[in-house]
Amino acid sequence: MTSNLIAEQLKQLPPSPGVYLMRDAEGNILYVGKAANLHHRVRSYFSAGQKLSPKLERMVARVDDFDFFVTTSEQEALILELNLIKRHRPRYNVRLKDDKTFPYLKIDINEDWPRVHITRRLEENGGRYFGPFASAKSVRQTLKVIKGIFPFRSCRKAITGTDLRPCLEYHIHHCLGPCIGIVSKEEYAEVIKQVILFLEGKREMVVQELQSKMKEAAEALDFEKAALLRDQIQAIDRVIEGQRIATTVKGEQDIIAFASDKDQAYVQVFFIRSGKLIGRESFVLQGTRSEQPEQIMTNFVKQFYNSAPHIPLLLLLQYPVEDRAIIEDWLQSKKGAKVHIQVPHRGTKKQLVRIVAENAQQGLEQLKVKQLATPTALAAALAEIERELHLPRLPSRMEGYDISNIGGAAAAGSMVVFEEGKPTPSHYRRFRIKTVSGADDYAMLQEVVKRRFKRSLKSDASTPNTWAILPDLVLIDGGKGQLNSVLAAMREVGADSVPIASLAKENEGIFVPQKREPIVLPRSSPGLQLLQRLRDEAHRFALGYHQKIRKRQTFASALDSILGIGPKRKRALLKQFGSVQAIREASIEELAATRGMSKNLAQKVKEHL
Repeated sequence: MTSNLIAEQLKQLPPSPGVYLMRDAEGNILYVGKAANLHHRVRSYFSAGQKLSPKLERMVARVDDFDFFVTTSEQEALILELNLIKRHRPRYNVRLKDDKTFPYLKIDINEDWPRVHITRRLEENGGRYFGPFASAKSVRQTLKVIKGIFPFRSCRKAITGTDLRPCLEYHIHHCLGPCIGIVSKEEYAEVIKQVILFLEGKREMVVQELQSKMKEAAEALDFEKAALLRDQIQAIDRVIEGQRIATTVKGEQDIIAFASDKDQAYVQVFFIRSGKLIGRESFVLQGTRSEQPEQIMTNFVKQFYNSAPHIPLLLLLQYPVEDRAIIEDWLQSKKGAKVHIQVPHRGTKKQLVRIVAENAQQGLEQLKVKQLATPTALAAALAEIERELHLPRLPSRMEGYDISNIGGAAAAGSMVVFEEGKPTPSHYRRFRIKTVSGADDYAMLQEVVKRRFKRSLKSDASTPNTWAILPDLVLIDGGKGQLNSVLAAMREVGADSVPIASLAKENEGIFVPQKREPIVLPRSSPGLQLLQRLRDEAHRFALGYHQKIRKRQTFASALDSILGIGPKRKRALLKQFGSVQAIREASIEELAATRGMSKNLAQKVKEHL
């Protein structure tokens, strides 16, 4: 895998929380990390100006590929990161700053007077554990919440029941006072039972029990106790931070979704065990072009579980399977227990399926990049382009051109370069349209092409530069009209010997000179896919420059039209506040305090904006 391929993969990263895995050339996992924003975090490893620790520099030097999981929150990313690190033991995760066991809440139910406390060690000693929690802060907040609801002890002292006086927690109703012997073990055990039910998510059961006891206390005229129970009931409605995964994703289940493109489907299977997402597997199905989603899902479920080592009690699917009852019976016979298949339409289960579907879509985009970037695939794609377009030689260097504008305003042109089928960003060029007014894309394309090839004609061997390198193919985004207008411009500047083609978005037809009808290649054609990548990259690059111009013009016009605000004051305001929006939100006093401004000018700015 090349650095260019990694750059292409980085563009497809979503701005979502998740977990990423760095791999070496042999596919070994070098590093597992978490991210609040996968797009920013993973890209930071490969940014030229990014300062990395020596350990991470050594790791990045070995990275040949990467993979990632999308999650719904950073907390999920943290928990998944832990599971993956424990499972794979990546070399570069050993000494991470936050490489530690996540905290749990533990209840020592074998003790006479159990405590609820925080621990980072899971031991087979009969205790009840809840979590894991994403951080020590979240587990402390959870403990604080349940401590405010249920009066269990938090001290470590030996309970004899003979202490002369209780501690402060008894007086503020946070403990029943077993130290002074005024509560029985049975009564205390009932409180611990309620805590366990609460942490398991069975809040309704706890509320019912508390309501019953509150009624009994009120009937016995014990209004103080009834008021305390009332407060507990009201507090139970609070959501405990950090427990969402443990309480909404229960038991064992497999979640399956896929994304399809042309003749292949990329399937993702997420594995939930003991309320935790422990991993996933990805599969590619071929020959899916004419298949319905239900057929694709049915074929995958049958093939996958025919050889799967473990079958869960519940399958959550993106689409229904055909002959569900038969398949459920078949799975039951293999597992020895009832297996249910569901296609959720709302709630938490639907959200989980949506997450897996998003991962499948992202995985498909990465797969397409990888498939097209292999040396064999690139060689086949270039050979196909040469053959089908009747080029005089292999298109080792291809240039793509596009225009971006809104009604002719802020018009920008782009030139992107692929060498040997791979992007060469250092040769990219962008153009600010200078000679065309109005929304005339044909004339704008002509201007860009003329400027590009005039530069090449002026270059010579004594002053070598990238402008002097002539392409083996020029690709225009558009149809026959765009092709003919650009061809005329190239003839005008003496560059008509360079092969040219255009690719229309409507039917993905390829137009070439001297041929009326477009060349139509199969959608699965590697040559067509490479030309599509070149066209789409030209569009992306032109659009980015167009947006930059518009933003600059917006900044300028909003302030330039204010009487008394010249270039110096405009620069001072933008330097002080950063944007027109921030200037708009600032007070008159803040504006007047800016260098070169007065209160009268500040008033004018506020009124204008």
